[in-house]
Amino acid sequence: MLIYEQLKKDHQLIKKLLNQLVALNDDDQEQRNRLVAQISDELIPHARAEESVLYNSLRMLDMAKDMAMHGYKEHMEAEGYLRALQAQSKLVGDWKKTAIKLKESLEHHIEEEEGKIFSMSRQLFTQQEAEMMCEAFMELKPKSRDQGMMKNTMDLVANLMPPRFTSSLRTPPPN
Repeated sequence: MLIYEQLKKDHQLIKKLLNQLVALNDDDQEQRNRLVAQISDELIPHARAEESVLYNSLRMLDMAKDMAMHGYKEHMEAEGYLRALQAQSKLVGDWKKTAIKLKESLEHHIEEEEGKIFSMSRQLFTQQEAEMMCEAFMELKPKSRDQGMMKNTMDLVANLMPPRFTSSLRTPPPN
């Protein structure tokens, strides 16, 4: 399978969860908390693995660097909304506005990614490279799911740094 096909599958699931979330009534806090947790469990590992595999590959190519960095920016924006929503979903407040902003932010990002980024990637990477990226993505994604928020944030920072600086952030400290 090519990386693009797997990313689209993830995108479809995340959009489905977001649609369910914004359709909820204000008084259904238990279901809201469950959906916010599901969205986080899908979105964060997807983003970290996608950044590590696809965006970092694009970033190394001059013609795609700006596009990759724009993708990172949109990931950070969406994660900001998600973190705010996680806090708001535990409180009585206007969580729905944040949920709608998260949904709109991700829909915009997914549209750009499946259009511009995938199109450029198909021109820059062979089918074999896209298959290898998919394998790497599928291997990294569950590892991110098992990490806490702090480690995932550190991985976001590491993904943005030049590769020569990231080994110390990715290598576990000696015992």
